[in-house]
Amino acid sequence: MLQYDTSAFHFFLLSLLSFYLIPSWFSILTRLHSAFIGTKDKDIGAIARTSDEKKKVAELKRTYKGFKTLGQGFWINFLITSVITLLFIYLIVSVKTDGEVNSFDPFHILDVDPNADMKTIKKAYRTQSLKWHPDKNPNNPAVEAKFMMIAKAYESLTDPTAKENYEKYGNPDGKQSLEVSIGLPAWLLDTENRNLVLMVYLIVMVGVIPFSVWRYYSNSSKFGEKDVMYDSYAWYHHTLSEHTLIKNLPETLAGSAEFRKRNMPTSGTEREEISGLMNKLRSQMLKPKYNHPVCVKGNVLLHAHLCRQTDGLSQKLKEDSRYMLENSGSLIEAMISVCKGQESLKTALNCIIFGQNITQALWVKDNELLQIPHFKNEEVKYAVNGKKSVKGLADYIAVPDEEKKGIVNFTEEQRKDVANCCKIIPNLSVETNIFVDDDEDHQVYAGDLCTIRVTLTRNNLDEGETAGFVHAPHFPFPRREAWWVALGTKDGKIISIEKITDPERVIEHDIKFLAPGQGTYEFVLHVMSNAYIGLDQKQTVDLVTLDESALPQYKVHPDDAELDDEPTLFEEMLNANVEEDSDSEDDSDDEDEKEEAIKELSADEKKKLELQKRRKAAAGDDSDDDSSVEEVYAEK
Repeated sequence: MLQYDTSAFHFFLLSLLSFYLIPSWFSILTRLHSAFIGTKDKDIGAIARTSDEKKKVAELKRTYKGFKTLGQGFWINFLITSVITLLFIYLIVSVKTDGEVNSFDPFHILDVDPNADMKTIKKAYRTQSLKWHPDKNPNNPAVEAKFMMIAKAYESLTDPTAKENYEKYGNPDGKQSLEVSIGLPAWLLDTENRNLVLMVYLIVMVGVIPFSVWRYYSNSSKFGEKDVMYDSYAWYHHTLSEHTLIKNLPETLAGSAEFRKRNMPTSGTEREEISGLMNKLRSQMLKPKYNHPVCVKGNVLLHAHLCRQTDGLSQKLKEDSRYMLENSGSLIEAMISVCKGQESLKTALNCIIFGQNITQALWVKDNELLQIPHFKNEEVKYAVNGKKSVKGLADYIAVPDEEKKGIVNFTEEQRKDVANCCKIIPNLSVETNIFVDDDEDHQVYAGDLCTIRVTLTRNNLDEGETAGFVHAPHFPFPRREAWWVALGTKDGKIISIEKITDPERVIEHDIKFLAPGQGTYEFVLHVMSNAYIGLDQKQTVDLVTLDESALPQYKVHPDDAELDDEPTLFEEMLNANVEEDSDSEDDSDDEDEKEEAIKELSADEKKKLELQKRRKAAAGDDSDDDSSVEEVYAEK
């Protein structure tokens, strides 16, 4: 009967624990390396290109470097891994001292030198046996095992047969047979532990495992595309429509399911602070449609950021505002995807503009020149008025540095900041081309798979240079430059809307769709930045489609036509089966004819048979159908 083996269980447990410890320590060391050594400043946008970005850079380094980046989950995993590592070391020591891996060494057991004489060995044996005698240590299984090992060690050094077996096989008892046991601890079979083992088994199998599976499923089932919760998608479907304005979007974003737990006010002081902030920002806000505390708080915090009035917030509200801004990118993309499903181009474009406002911390009435470092309303007023005035950001960055207005009273460092910022802000040119793949006459016919190729060129970059992080000193997180390309109809229906994140200098983006019926069509192409206000471009794309009947008739090549007449593999197999069946039927018909030949035919049957043979000969038909014969014979 198989027995439980504690030593074998130790080996099994060591193997099992290694499956967790190895990847866990690798993850821990990787996180530590990333937090202190591996993360470079340029990878997280922690390089101050202007003096306005110095505060943001310092905050980014605190956020993405050091112990603060590790998070609570890291420390929980580190604690669990450390405890399991100590258990792993204990098991290794146990296996090394008590397990089968510890080879039998009589000299080590008796604590004598390998070159000791017989007198020394006998003296050591007496000393050790007296020390470890079971009578001196009653009810101690470890002492009994040690005493037996001492006796076996002495025997292997004094008895010739035992000594020969030890030298030959490593064991005084001779060659050992293979023993099979169960790799579980022997104490599981103790009657005293029976109730405890059963209780632990029930807790793990009935409680822990089902709860873990339920917890994982319940959490994972809440999230959809882009790790956005399904409740947020439902909220966007409810609140977004073709009539949604940009001023409505902060309240829509504030109601996202991701913020509902965190943005619930928990104290009277917090409610009073939110109420006071709302009174301060009321002129910049639309009248709220929803009075739920979560929506109100999120709406107020977003307006505080958009109006650049977050410095006076308490630490708790600052952390809540940072949390909302951190998740704003993926949530706004989810809002755009909902607009795409509703085919509402205007609302989708409003969502893109709202993302620009979030990034630059500017609201609808603010001038886009406030994106330039050190610019305030006074500098903006001077730049947009008078001679050589500019209309917007795109015009301002095109002006030579020495001719830029609004920087007369700036210091030399501030002037450099303005020049550097104008180099960072992209100068984009857009080109379009309409074609059909494998086209011969360069015309578009109704029903063709039409392609509009949009070519974006960043003129502010040199050859081989790529776009980096946007200049957004008031947005507390790094954001890479990207562009939205949207194609729609004149009546506001979306044909395609996609985000292009390629940082190369020249980008080609293809929009494919089926060409409509014969006629002339005008589409609207929008190319919009994900971060900068005032750089959006709008173009019209004209498409002329011809009647598909004007296409030359397709002629099938004779070889291709012959291929259509050839049977397929399935048809060949089917015909083979039919032939086998017909052969078997023919055999049965022959047997029937032989049996009929034995019988004597009547006069009528003879006439019928002769008429059948004549008809077969005349028509050349091998069919056995007698219906026509019967009809002719009946007429006769």
